[in-house]
Amino acid sequence: MKHLVWDWNGTLLDDLTLVVEATNASLALFGAGPTTAEAHRREFRRPVVAYYSHVLGRPVDEAEFIELDRVFHDAYARGLRACALTADASSALAAWRGTQSLLSMWFHDELVPTVGRYGLSRYFARIDGLRATIGGGPKAPHLAAHLAALGRRGTECVLIGDSVDDAAAADTVGAACVLYAGGFTDADRLRVTGRPVAATLAEAVALAASAVAT
Repeated sequence: MKHLVWDWNGTLLDDLTLVVEATNASLALFGAGPTTAEAHRREFRRPVVAYYSHVLGRPVDEAEFIELDRVFHDAYARGLRACALTADASSALAAWRGTQSLLSMWFHDELVPTVGRYGLSRYFARIDGLRATIGGGPKAPHLAAHLAALGRRGTECVLIGDSVDDAAAADTVGAACVLYAGGFTDADRLRVTGRPVAATLAEAVALAASAVAT
């Protein structure tokens, strides 16, 4: 049986508007911004400190990044209740004919109850978020640990996410990957990875099924 790993933010959860608002709260600390959804989709990258350095036009040191991250997550938490799932998230989850899990770079202790509030926990064999107090790094090592905990090899899995970093993480474990163009990353940037790009989550699931069938 093939296994599907979902990304959360920007993929199953439609939180781009909130992420941009929280990013602008962070940038305001240094008198910068505001950014827009379109600019964020073109410019966002991991590690997140590299994104802030790009937008601010200068290096960001560790102490500054800790403060930027704190302000971001405080603003994000205040607006989270207003976020909806991506329009076809529930139907896409129900359409997959195999096992599924969820891997996010958002804090684990906040992720798990949030997924439960949206009524999606039943779909996932495992839910993993970030267990550190500060993040912003690449997903690759977390994906490897996630699959190890599931007892899965990358070659029998497919990842659906919305970022170039998702594609890079899939590459490191030999997993298939489908990228969703409605999230945090401009579709043209996603296409450069060479991975299939879907306009909807329903299309992403169909492409994922094709990817693991070959």
